[in-house]
Amino acid sequence: MKAFARQDGALLSLLWIGGFVCYILGLANPVMAMLALLLIVVSPFFAASRLRHFRDYAREGIITFRRGYAYTVLTFFYGGLLLAIAMFVYFNFIDQGYLLGKLTEAMNSAEGKQVIQAYGMRDQMEQGLRELAGMRPIDYAVNMLTINIMTGFLLGLPIAAFMQRSAVKIKNER
Repeated sequence: MKAFARQDGALLSLLWIGGFVCYILGLANPVMAMLALLLIVVSPFFAASRLRHFRDYAREGIITFRRGYAYTVLTFFYGGLLLAIAMFVYFNFIDQGYLLGKLTEAMNSAEGKQVIQAYGMRDQMEQGLRELAGMRPIDYAVNMLTINIMTGFLLGLPIAAFMQRSAVKIKNER
């Protein structure tokens, strides 16, 4: 199970890394931002399809809820770990303040100022930017790893419930 979860975690990380790249590029190009959102939304369905593949080929069509849940959590963990490494590399060696600059630029644009003023969030936005400026690359990576692990624990429940299959169920389907 762990070997399949590592492989599928690597595939899931490619999806997430692609989404992260599209997000960064989407700061300047709205089409890329939409693609980033699409890649993020597709990831639970991708994880479910990989669990189905594991169930059908490695487990001969039978998988319990518990094993499916463990598999999904491990897949999200391994995928999150690789994404965290990629994010650390990006923020440590490539970004050079690009993300923070684009966010500041958006906040200081005419439209950004109107939205911030309408919601009365100027102080919160400035505080958020100061906090982002104070974060180290490892902070971004660890935060994303934590988010992905927690997402795996939460999304693993419906994915495993939907993909579970017993020998009795297979016999009844035939």
